[in-house]
Order: sequence, then structure tokens, then C-alpha cells
Amino acid sequence: MGYDIERFVGYVNEGLLCSICRDVLEDPLQAPCEHAFCTACIHGWLVHHSNCPEDRQMIDVSLLRPLYRYMKNDLNRLQLHCKNRDYGCEMVCSLESIDRHERECEYSQIPCSNAGCTVQIERRNLDGHLAVCEYRSRECPNGCGYTILSAEDAQHNCVAELRTELELLRSEMICRVEEAKHEMESRLDSQRRHMVQKESILQNEIEELKSQMSRMMSDVRSLMAAERQHRQELEQAELEKREL
Repeated sequence: MGYDIERFVGYVNEGLLCSICRDVLEDPLQAPCEHAFCTACIHGWLVHHSNCPEDRQMIDVSLLRPLYRYMKNDLNRLQLHCKNRDYGCEMVCSLESIDRHERECEYSQIPCSNAGCTVQIERRNLDGHLAVCEYRSRECPNGCGYTILSAEDAQHNCVAELRTELELLRSEMICRVEEAKHEMESRLDSQRRHMVQKESILQNEIEELKSQMSRMMSDVRSLMAAERQHRQELEQAELEKREL
């Protein structure tokens, strides 16, 4: 939809009106036949039609182009009233700058920033409303440190609130201790399994070394027996030699 033509000061050229909504062009696009439309208007039209609403020539979304520069300049120079005119704003500015003004306009209706409050208030009156809003929050005057809503003043009990928080902290601490305990037990179990596995490997290596040592001792005894036999044979040969 375009800008309401009633908001504009002075004459508005027919060529600057949307061919569909007949209001002043907003975010305009132009067809090859040079008829201009608001972007939202022509996109909505082409959902159900495939031609220009003015001369019925065939058009497609891909054929739409931005407005000619001179027409865009004429459009931007138009003067119009702020949309908050009915609330007291007397600002008249160019179409090019109207959005910037309306974003900051003191007469704009904006929501209260307090959670739970549904009041819409003029920007210029927001501070006054926040000072008395029943959903405003403040720190407890008794020093418990809690932030409370004005509507909850009568129900607020420092001792009860602190007791509740203490219970929550205690529960949280117990949970953390249990988590730390489980984590430590898991680590100990992992280390214990690792040590058992390592002990088993070492025990196997010891048994293998024992087996190797036993074989070596057996070989040594065999060598010593062979050496004695060899010595005896040499002594016998020496005796026989002497006898000869």
C-alpha cells in the first residue's frame, strides 16, 4: 500500500500515484509499459494476474524495474504530514526524510518497555509512564537485594525469598558435589582399569623373562657338562700319551 494522498501538502502529479491502490507510490516499481506501482501492490496483483492492471499488457515480476530517476526525485521532494498528526505532531517534511522523522517522532505510539505491561504510550510521555507503571521494577528497600515489581510489593517477603534462594543454592551445591563425586569415581575406575591392565602386561613380561632365564640356565648347565666331558677326554688322552 502507498502513502495516503490526504497526508500530502499541495498537488501530487498523477504519475506519482500507484495504478493499483491509487495512493502515492511507496517503494515503487515500474513496468515496461511505464505504469508505476507500489512494490507490495504489484507483487500482490501478479500472484493472481499476469498483466498490467492499467492497460492489460502482459508483464512478469522479472520485467519490473526501479522508477525513472527524475520521477524518483519528484517523488522524494513531495511534502507530507507526519503520520502522528492526529496525536499533535505538526511536522511537515519531504517524503525522502519522513521515515527517519517518524522513527524518532515524540508523538509516536510505542509500547511500554516493562515486561508484562501492554500499554501503548507516546514517546514523549514514556518517562512519566515508567515512573508510575505498575509493572516497573526496583530493588527491595529492605536490603535483601531482590528486584521486585510494584504490583508485588504487598506479597514480597524478604525472609521467605532469601530462604527460597538458600534452598535453591543448597540444592545446586548438592547437585554439583554429586556431579564432582561421579566424575572422580569415573576417573578412578578408569585409572584402576588402566593399572590392572598394565599389571597384567607386566606380569606376562615377568613370566616370559623367567621362562627365558630358565632356558638360559639349562643351556649353561649343558655347556658346563660338555666342558667337563671334554676335559676328562683331554686328561685321558694325556695319560695314554704318557704311557706310550
